[in-house]
Amino acid sequence: MASRVVVVGDVMLDVVVRPLGPIAPTSDTPSDIRVARGGSGANFAVSLRLSGHDTCYVGARGRDSSSEIFANALTSAKVTSALEVVDAPTGTVVSIVAEGGERMMLTDRGANSLLSAGFVEAQLAAPFDHLHVSGYLLLDPATRAIAEGALRHAKEHSSSTSVDVCSVAPLRAMTSQVFLRSATHAAEIFANEEEALELTDTEDVEEAADVLSRLFGEVVITRGSKGALCAIGEERFHVDAHRVAVLDTTGAGDAATGAYLGARLHGVAPAQALAIAMEAAARVVGGLGAFG
Repeated sequence: MASRVVVVGDVMLDVVVRPLGPIAPTSDTPSDIRVARGGSGANFAVSLRLSGHDTCYVGARGRDSSSEIFANALTSAKVTSALEVVDAPTGTVVSIVAEGGERMMLTDRGANSLLSAGFVEAQLAAPFDHLHVSGYLLLDPATRAIAEGALRHAKEHSSSTSVDVCSVAPLRAMTSQVFLRSATHAAEIFANEEEALELTDTEDVEEAADVLSRLFGEVVITRGSKGALCAIGEERFHVDAHRVAVLDTTGAGDAATGAYLGARLHGVAPAQALAIAMEAAARVVGGLGAFG
């Protein structure tokens, strides 16, 4: 049975750059470049929608063409959007993709930091089954209280909740203690291996899963080419990644976790949901830029 899911996250334009040779510091470097809808939370929402759930995306946009690209892409993916218009440029991220698909990101959060509590509260007035909050809102001091309030509201109204850590560099700046305190009302947490180790101050992913499983009802840790694991209480589930050619990892983790949650909301068992997640990630890494 399909659920109504609200995802609160960033509105971003992605500029994905894959240099085709060594970068010439003072000249031109031939590159593959894609400009498209971005946003970790939006990737997650599209993956959820592909799982068959009624998905609404909430965020803040500027009054510019970048926001139109974002909104139109969500519409094409059949994700309903509720985007607050604010007086700031729409957020932009420039991703530079290295050989092997890993990337570094240069980020301007722009309008995202101006998302208002009142707007988010209004979008949560109608009944919903699940709320997912992008960790970027918790990582940004300007929106942290809004994200915390949304998770609290969902919990108080008996809706299930989840949060994704999203990025390790701002997590280190914020500190894991503050993040975990801010995510208190989330029943489920998604993290990649690097984020999970940082959150728990450990060097072993199994130990990280143990620590997080004592704080959250369900824990999913994605591990790139090493697959993923899930921890629910004392139970542990592991799955291998698919062996495919990797062009760009942008959005792969979001596709995986969105597909996992989508399957779980349909009542699929954790091990099978992890397998579905790996299938979703494998479909994404062969292309350049976000999917959907």
